[in-house]
Amino acid sequence: MLRRCPPIVLLLTGFSWLVLASILGLAILIGLVHGTPLPSWVRQIHVHAALVGGVTQMILGGFLALMPLSHPPGSTRQDSQLPAFLALNTGTVAMLIGFWLHHYQLVGAAGVLVGAACVRVAYVAWSRSSQHVPSNWNRWYYAVAFLALFGGLACGETLAFGLMPESYGHLRLAHIHLGLIGFAIVVIIGALLILLPTVLNTSGSSPTLKQPAVILMLLGVAALIGGFLNTSVMIQLAAGGVLFAGGALYTVNLFRTWMGSAHNGNAASDHLLIGLFFLLFTILLGILVGVNSLSSPPVMPFGTLHLIAYTHMALLGFILQTSMGMLSHVIPLTIATSRVPNSKKREPYLEWLTRIMDRWRTIQVGGLSLGTMGLGILATLTWNVPLGSIYIRVMTWACFGLLLSSLILFSVKLVLLLSLQPKDSHSSVA
Repeated sequence: MLRRCPPIVLLLTGFSWLVLASILGLAILIGLVHGTPLPSWVRQIHVHAALVGGVTQMILGGFLALMPLSHPPGSTRQDSQLPAFLALNTGTVAMLIGFWLHHYQLVGAAGVLVGAACVRVAYVAWSRSSQHVPSNWNRWYYAVAFLALFGGLACGETLAFGLMPESYGHLRLAHIHLGLIGFAIVVIIGALLILLPTVLNTSGSSPTLKQPAVILMLLGVAALIGGFLNTSVMIQLAAGGVLFAGGALYTVNLFRTWMGSAHNGNAASDHLLIGLFFLLFTILLGILVGVNSLSSPPVMPFGTLHLIAYTHMALLGFILQTSMGMLSHVIPLTIATSRVPNSKKREPYLEWLTRIMDRWRTIQVGGLSLGTMGLGILATLTWNVPLGSIYIRVMTWACFGLLLSSLILFSVKLVLLLSLQPKDSHSSVA
């Protein structure tokens, strides 16, 4: 499998990076609360492991998994993404070592490898979409997202090599927001419009709501990035209003899709629908944070812990939640398709794998959701009790337990799915 490097390898490797980065992030949180903060390079490793090795790799794997192959179904030719896989993961490891050693030339060189992998997958995705995607709208939507990714990578390279030290602040803001908002969040927003109806086995969403919602959200994202680069709170608030309007239409559209479906729901749909809630909730929180910063000093104190809680509503509540929803649907389907070519014989095996993925889904979905909301409660507690309070520490460890239990349960199910062969499904039914 590794020699051919199918998309499932990128998806599972990306999720492994996310799990490792999440554990490191929980360690950073515990250190912060207990008054023993970890060095700044640990935070850089956490962020880049999650976003480069994790989110970016999973998005690239998702593109390859969900798009039809460029060659005919009966062809013996097999697409291999091994060069992109090796470049992306070697680049990620080298990047993290560079942050650890404070060797930013190494970070820059690693970024070139990551960029090359992204260009490779973007080219493959564009080639496939030109043959199979009926709407130019979808192609250009994702093309804009990839341009934002390449812009963010270019800003990161400029930072790493110290080419424009006088513009460090603006470059850093552009690097963060082009990659995170302009690429990751925009891609996931577009993918949900296709993925959720597929998971629910129903028709797509209404075009009368879909296109205005997506256009409003794209305009809001562009204005928000511009507001961050100009450090203009008023532009950020206006962008937040546009984003919220688009997000409300977007959520209503997908909620109607769910309501019109006869599907009973599963782990995938639960994760995706809760991710929708966190997307809208994060936009609303962002508007409130902007309003709070208009006065000097702010009406409500806003420190490091509050920033962590706010950003992780999007990172855990939306990105990780929807990533787990996508994997809950794609991994059983990919395993069944690769191991059982005959569609009639494949169906019982796929149903069996899906049932396994749905086991204990309440703990899995609830742990991630409550753990994410717990971070917000933890941050608000600091307005009333000192950081060393027993309430803060109890809430910290509660978040730790909820988030970790969800990730471990999901990881165990992925390993179990990979180990189960089609013949095992017959014996389990018997």
